[in-house]
Amino acid sequence: MGWGWRHAGRRAWAIRDLELRIEPGERVLLLGPSGAGKSTLLLGLAGLLDASGGGQEAGSIRLDGANPRRVRDRAGIVFQDADTQLVMGTAGDDVAFGLENRGVPIEAIWPRVDAALEAVQFRYGRERRTNALSGGEKQRLALAGILAMRPGLLLLDEPTANLDPEGADRLRDVLRAILERASPTLILVEHRLDEALPLVDRLVVLGGDGRLLADGEPGAVFRQHGASLAEAGVWVPGHRPLPPPHRERPPAHTLVLAEGAGFTYPGAGWPALAQVDVQLRSSETLAVVGPNGAGKTTLALLLAGLLRPTAGSVVSGESLSIGHGREDIWRWPPSRLVRSVAMVFQEPEHQFVAGTVLDELMVGPIQVGLPSSEARTRAVELLERLHLTALAKANPFTLSGGEKRRLSVATALAAAPLALVLDEPTFGQDLRTWTEMLELLAGLRDSGRAVCIVTHDRDFARALADRTMRLSPTHPAA
Repeated sequence: MGWGWRHAGRRAWAIRDLELRIEPGERVLLLGPSGAGKSTLLLGLAGLLDASGGGQEAGSIRLDGANPRRVRDRAGIVFQDADTQLVMGTAGDDVAFGLENRGVPIEAIWPRVDAALEAVQFRYGRERRTNALSGGEKQRLALAGILAMRPGLLLLDEPTANLDPEGADRLRDVLRAILERASPTLILVEHRLDEALPLVDRLVVLGGDGRLLADGEPGAVFRQHGASLAEAGVWVPGHRPLPPPHRERPPAHTLVLAEGAGFTYPGAGWPALAQVDVQLRSSETLAVVGPNGAGKTTLALLLAGLLRPTAGSVVSGESLSIGHGREDIWRWPPSRLVRSVAMVFQEPEHQFVAGTVLDELMVGPIQVGLPSSEARTRAVELLERLHLTALAKANPFTLSGGEKRRLSVATALAAAPLALVLDEPTFGQDLRTWTEMLELLAGLRDSGRAVCIVTHDRDFARALADRTMRLSPTHPAA
């Protein structure tokens, strides 16, 4: 009780003075603004926090009366990104991995593997290659790996965050069946409240300072604290952000043009993306939507000049070309590309290169030739705009998921590109930062920049997009 945790190298505590008791069999939805410590609490309960690595712990945290680090087999955690949990080449071996590490007798392993795969409605056999699975299928497989170990406590950290709406619905159906059959204790972190609330019977809300803000039956909590929770950045039913105001924009012109563009990854038997025609235009927002595995991220990489198309072309419009002809943007050197088109990756860590948040934001401006003093000024302005000032000296890899996302957007903006391509920009954002992200991107569009968003967030696409492009999977079995 009175538990707290401070991550290595950080001044602020992620969790502080937490007094919380969860009884066996309860189903808890854990809410809070970005950076409130939700993931930290799950990691603590899973026994995955260790002060020997430089972190600091206060008070105590107990699982069935014991330190969670000593009873790790009693809790199972599924992370936001299933790729971080899949360690083997085939589905069966991946589910068996944890059982083998726990010393389960070999004759008992495969029946438990098969039962777990059946429980999550995994439609392939044990031999299915993990690198051939969609995002939703990977999440099911990660969940199967946890279920096979039969934990009494199931910890789910935004398990639907990277899934299309249909895939998220299917995963929730699987989870509902598991809860009805096995009745584990559940702690779920999720931003999609309307869909998550039917799965739970209790709501626990953490504040931005890592302390307990509200606790109780969901309906009662929202009735008593709905307005204050929304103000704190918590998604609350009935509190939807307003769309950005209409503003006059400069005339639109084509910055990037894809004609018959396609891409096939090495060794793949079918293209990830086939024969796409699309334009990025100034003063407009293009939303790219579609199910997992439809090639949305591949298209984003092509439009940002980070992949060479294996079919068709991706070229610059006249306003980006040095001469009068079109140019293949994938041929441009980084110093030119960063001024023209910037990419925000789905996994923020893929673009971090510096040791502090402030230094990270200075990389782009310095790369385009700004003096250090001007680069620092621009970085400080972005820190303030995206509520990262208090984290200026923190290592980017120690931030929360939502904070990493805002930093990745800020690093793309730091070089002031003419076009911005963002892959799932609202991933992990609370109500306040979601709204501010919407206003920020709308302001960039209205000032004359081109904005392209790859997203599963229907509300965000409706509020921001001028044009919407829906992709479908090219896989013959999809």
